Amino acid sequence: MPRIVRPTAYGTPDVLAVTEVPTPCAAADGVVVEVRAAGVNPIDWKLYSGAFHAVDDDHKDAAGVAASMPSIGLECAGVVTEVGADVTGVQVGDEVIVYPVTAAYADYVTAPATSIFTKPAEIGWAQAGSLMLTGTTAVHALHAAGVGAGDTVLVHGGAGGVGLMGVQLATAQGATVIATAAERNHALLHELGGIPVVYGPGLADRVRAAAPQGITAAVDFAGTDEALDVSLQLVADRTRIASIAGSPRRAEAGIKLLGYGPGQDAGTEVRGAARGGLVERAGSGALRVIVDTTFPLAEAAKAHEVGIAGHAPGKLVLIP
Repeated sequence: MPRIVRPTAYGTPDVLAVTEVPTPCAAADGVVVEVRAAGVNPIDWKLYSGAFHAVDDDHKDAAGVAASMPSIGLECAGVVTEVGADVTGVQVGDEVIVYPVTAAYADYVTAPATSIFTKPAEIGWAQAGSLMLTGTTAVHALHAAGVGAGDTVLVHGGAGGVGLMGVQLATAQGATVIATAAERNHALLHELGGIPVVYGPGLADRVRAAAPQGITAAVDFAGTDEALDVSLQLVADRTRIASIAGSPRRAEAGIKLLGYGPGQDAGTEVRGAARGGLVERAGSGALRVIVDTTFPLAEAAKAHEVGIAGHAPGKLVLIP
């Protein structure tokens, strides 16, 4: 029988369990997809750790918290196995990227046809299954901070999944990118067009040295106090600082807060509109999806342990 990974309680990755479920059926306006790869993202372990912030009722489905226990796995890629009666333009056997979706840590997922995009033949399953969530998050953050040609943007967490996307997308828009990262990831950031700096004490001075022209915007994908403090110190206009972390300090700082919680911008329209362009850019090679490690579906807990440790650059991916 098909498998799915679910949390059995709130806690650490050891609460994840693989269980068998019936093969799903397609709704009239949806499809069933056999999953070939599912992206692993920090939101997945935050959902069952109990650390995830409050979610507005309008966004509970998108955040995976509509059920009594959260659904994990918010992006995937695979092969269509069933098409609903009202769906056009999609056929059984199509190789597709699916986003948004919930419960993608599974052998099969159901999704509305509006979540389906043709997988470019030029990218592998692991890349296709882990493109969308980080890609749309990066687009949303850069949009919120107003990043464009001529800007110098500070990207906190530049070697993470979202950060690597943000570095590439900002560079493609004509911005100069200063990216914080551990030194072991600096060569990769150079390849992608960024100017890397080591985070830690003295960060503001290192950023000034790397960008004597000044910093016009900042996007925070790290969520640390350092990221907030340095952004406030270097960016004159607080509305040009965007963060995907919703700490109370950030809420009081007058910056752009992105997410599903009260007072945060979910960016639904921006993220939705970005999906097709991300697929096109990935297929053409203009956007690289950096995958660090793949894990079998049954090792989802191990993947989360690696992700929580935070040492891997790029994405972690489950392969059913």
